[in-house]
Amino acid sequence: MRYIPRVSPRSDDWSTRHSVLTTARRTAALLNALADEHPDPNEVADVLRAYGEPDPVDLTPREVAGMRAAAALLRQVFAAEHVDGAAATLNRLLRDHTGALRLTSHDGGTPWHPHLDHDDDAPWDQWLLASSCMALAVLVWDRQRPPGGICASPSCHNVFITQGSGPERRYCSRRCATRERVAAHRRAAAEPRTTDVS
Repeated sequence: MRYIPRVSPRSDDWSTRHSVLTTARRTAALLNALADEHPDPNEVADVLRAYGEPDPVDLTPREVAGMRAAAALLRQVFAAEHVDGAAATLNRLLRDHTGALRLTSHDGGTPWHPHLDHDDDAPWDQWLLASSCMALAVLVWDRQRPPGGICASPSCHNVFITQGSGPERRYCSRRCATRERVAAHRRAAAEPRTTDVS
């Protein structure tokens, strides 16, 4: 199984920090951070900072609750087993939850780039849903397959972004893949063996 290392989003290059792939990876990291029933606002803020969001990032519990609701909607894209399902889910999210495509430079503070949220001061949940839908839609368009998946390990529900060619990825990390492989080996070793007596 091939895992592609994460591109460092702390690069000084603005386009690298805000690339489609980095934005999609940020989406997965935020969905995983927001998966707990009561996510810690500081941990969610740490994920935002790790992916280039400038300080101050002060999230209230109410803002995190809104982001958690947006994350639940986005998780449906990762649950899609086929490209048609991922595309249909994204089309529904784009239709029901985002604004029109627009370009912004945040009043000259950044290079021009696309946004789907309603304005530059949109609430965190709206921003998360809009920016994530855009990145995931571009990945579906570019690769003609679902942009990611949900870890197949029963003890893990993390989402992940798929990348590159090769066999279909089933686990969020090598750790989960190894744990499940070892568990399967132990189950097989514990099963009684029958011998054919003829």
